[in-house]
Amino acid sequence: MDAYTAALNLLSRRELSARQLRERLARRKFEPGQIDIVIDRLTSDRTLDDRRVALAFARLEASIRRRGRRRVLQRVQQLGISVETATAAVDEVFGDIDETAMLDAAIARRLKGATVRTLDLKGKARIVRSLVGQGFEPAQIFARLRRKGDDLDE
Repeated sequence: MDAYTAALNLLSRRELSARQLRERLARRKFEPGQIDIVIDRLTSDRTLDDRRVALAFARLEASIRRRGRRRVLQRVQQLGISVETATAAVDEVFGDIDETAMLDAAIARRLKGATVRTLDLKGKARIVRSLVGQGFEPAQIFARLRRKGDDLDE
């Protein structure tokens, strides 16, 4: 099997970034020169498109996995996508998402029926760490937790 056919075979299974495809072809022992030619050919005919991969992955991370902006950007960049392309994709995806509602839902999932007022310092710290790990901004987390703690309906 030649490098081009192998690349098409890999891309038929799922969207890959140029870097991911390059790594997979290298693992299959294709020559770097062959890989470069294949990547250029697939990029020129738009079979391989890092922008499309970045958008699809950012949508998955934000909408399905409910990750915050920072984490989504980090994960998209881990695919080997340039900072500019990743940032543009994340901005486009988060333009359609209410981040405050997303954070509120994440807080509610972590509270598991409790209220912010009933949590001790250790419990609040656990929630904050978890949400920061999910990619939400610490200032935004603290503001939402303060607001939830002040709400009379909880």
